[in-house]
Amino acid sequence: MNGEDSTEPNGKYVEINARRRRIREFIDLLKSPYLDTRWKAAEALGIFGDQTAVQPLIEALDDPFVDVSWLAAKSLGSIGDSRAVEPLIRALKSDEKWLRIGAAIGLGRIRDRRAVEPLIDALNDGKPHVRKHAAWALGAIGDERALGPLKETCSDPDESVRKAAELAIRVISGNEVSSGTDAEESATPAVPEP
Repeated sequence: MNGEDSTEPNGKYVEINARRRRIREFIDLLKSPYLDTRWKAAEALGIFGDQTAVQPLIEALDDPFVDVSWLAAKSLGSIGDSRAVEPLIRALKSDEKWLRIGAAIGLGRIRDRRAVEPLIDALNDGKPHVRKHAAWALGAIGDERALGPLKETCSDPDESVRKAAELAIRVISGNEVSSGTDAEESATPAVPEP
């Protein structure tokens, strides 16, 4: 056995510990007094995708600044843990438009069928961006219960909402391949997320 092979496990161990340490640091930064630090931490935790960040990100949904809470919602979706579903469903009812958008994105990423009815309700939100992302999320989840409400949404006054609903219908009906992605940019389930 050569020396290079014998040190590889130690290198992996160091790498794993460094990653865990960084995740803990970002979790701690969610409590920073500085807004920029908190939203960057929320975003970074979604990129890491580690389950240990789920509860701290759920708590960050209540951050007084929507910059933090909406990124926490999106990051919860990136992690994909079902513990986030109920808190994200509650966030769909927030007074903050951006938190509702983040919640829809998060729920679409998690793809848990418990979110179908709340997302159907969100198709009637007063803000077009919320309706668009709710339609995207329903397409990403792929539950046929959403077909009727999505068909009604095809007559939405906002073009982006109509397009998202039409695409979601195609995805659910099997006429479009879905990767359940790119909610942030275009509410188009068939486009890979950045």
